[in-house]
Amino acid sequence: MRQPSHLLAFGFGSGLVPFAPGTAATLIAMPLFLLLMQAPELVHYTTLAVLFVLGIPICAKTNAALGVFDHRSIVWDEIVAFMLVLEFTPASPEWWFIAFLLFRLFDIWKPFPIHYYDMRIKGGFGVMFDDLLAAIYSIAGLKGLEWLTMHY
Repeated sequence: MRQPSHLLAFGFGSGLVPFAPGTAATLIAMPLFLLLMQAPELVHYTTLAVLFVLGIPICAKTNAALGVFDHRSIVWDEIVAFMLVLEFTPASPEWWFIAFLLFRLFDIWKPFPIHYYDMRIKGGFGVMFDDLLAAIYSIAGLKGLEWLTMHY
């Protein structure tokens, strides 16, 4: 935790909780996104892109230090990916809860092609990429639910 990259990779300590570190990290993403919401929307997209790109060496360096690929304590990928989901989620507690459930579902379940890429792409990019795909599935699910609630 003395290394700044490890502090980020471990999600400010949320990745060190003994049970469900990915879920803890997803919860950490919420207040971070609330801070980001104070900035203009263009800053949101730029910041999320920068956090994703920075996550590649952060996760790679921490994995190398641990000697394991995609150690369960490395949760930077969940934080960044869930912040992306929140960018496309209506700003209400109910929708954020649904977004949380969808993201955790897709991150854990890893439907095709998430599991396929999770097994084949290694390194820091591999760590970040499967959560990006889970975020895309979550956003699609949210938009589908939004459409249903508006039309039925």
